[in-house]
Amino acid sequence: MRRTRRDIFVIGFALFSMFFGAGNVIFPPYLGLSCGREWFSGFLWYYLADIGLALAALFAILRRGGPQQVTQSLGGRASRLLMTAIVLCIGPMLAIPRTAATTYEMALSPLVPGVDPLLFSLLFFALIALICLRRSAVVDIVGKFLTPALLLGLLVLIVLGAADPIGPVPERVLVESVAATGIEAGYQTMDVLAAMIFGTIVLKSAADKGHSSPKEQARVVAGAALVAGTALLAVYLGLTYLGVTTSRFFDLSVQRTFLMVSIVRSLLGTPGVWLFSLIVALACVTTAAALVSSAADYFSTLFREKASYVAMVVLVCAFSALAANFGLDAIVALAAPVLNVVYPPTLVLVALSFLDRFLPGPGPERLGAAGAFAASLLTALGVPFTDALPLASMGFGWLLPAALCAALGWIMEKRHSPG
Repeated sequence: MRRTRRDIFVIGFALFSMFFGAGNVIFPPYLGLSCGREWFSGFLWYYLADIGLALAALFAILRRGGPQQVTQSLGGRASRLLMTAIVLCIGPMLAIPRTAATTYEMALSPLVPGVDPLLFSLLFFALIALICLRRSAVVDIVGKFLTPALLLGLLVLIVLGAADPIGPVPERVLVESVAATGIEAGYQTMDVLAAMIFGTIVLKSAADKGHSSPKEQARVVAGAALVAGTALLAVYLGLTYLGVTTSRFFDLSVQRTFLMVSIVRSLLGTPGVWLFSLIVALACVTTAAALVSSAADYFSTLFREKASYVAMVVLVCAFSALAANFGLDAIVALAAPVLNVVYPPTLVLVALSFLDRFLPGPGPERLGAAGAFAASLLTALGVPFTDALPLASMGFGWLLPAALCAALGWIMEKRHSPG
């Protein structure tokens, strides 16, 4: 029991640092600034859209036995296509380069201006490759060594900001919909998509620690999810509050990175900027290590081991080092339309994986995901009628088409089932 408890905390802290990456540093303070007096409501929507859905995806993976089992109802080719799109989003196309760009712009540039970004990217991903070469040790390295330092730095910042606030909570609200703003910020972290590949590394870690039966793995993963979810709740709440206390100084035109650096400088002065640089670097290194390891494992398996795990680690790191040089703003701007298309079918499959005992066959999952994909693609292309869909203002215009298509799939399966 003592060993199980220790494993739960190690894996739980690792999950925390995997999820708490580049986007998680910059989005909560800006959310607090945006929502003003309704900052707590905005935080709840953010937490639900980010960690709430991410943990649901993690449990769906545990229930099915792996990420591929969550998407397998789509059929072989479509399943591989969706999983590849997910891995590319939270891998070398978007999320992994974002970790290096964030570290450069928020941790290095304020302290050591003039460093060549390409050189920094190469050094950053050389470090990530060294961490990932022993994939069985990734969770332990992250959970035992990097996360405690990350948590300590964050807690110091949040406690000081709560004890001596930068300013009062304002009466104003700078956005039309607090719920939509919170959900959009949760989407931008990409944690739901990340959970689709984090699930693999977490399950392998639990098995490597001797938890071989499904019941044991479920206990360890559930405990780890509770640890990670609680830690993230405290950190996100604190960062959102720090953001709202800056409302008398900034409006929505402020850059997210500048807002966060200003918060640190106001609370801790120049020494605080050094502390914040360490926090950002640790957050980005831990997330990048988890993403590179998982992406390399996925592509190695996809290519039937024709490309080894080590070779894929090197390839993913090399590509990400080049992509990081586009800069944080360009990467975030590119992420928005891509995520709006990839997220909906993934969420449909996650939700229906908990209802599989009531489904007569793969039809509801297949058509439900197709409906979500079609509606989200049309929305991303700017087709006018999509604005009239229910919940479109909150980013859930795809929900009704997905539900109708899933219902159609259920009817079709029932009509063709024996008896």
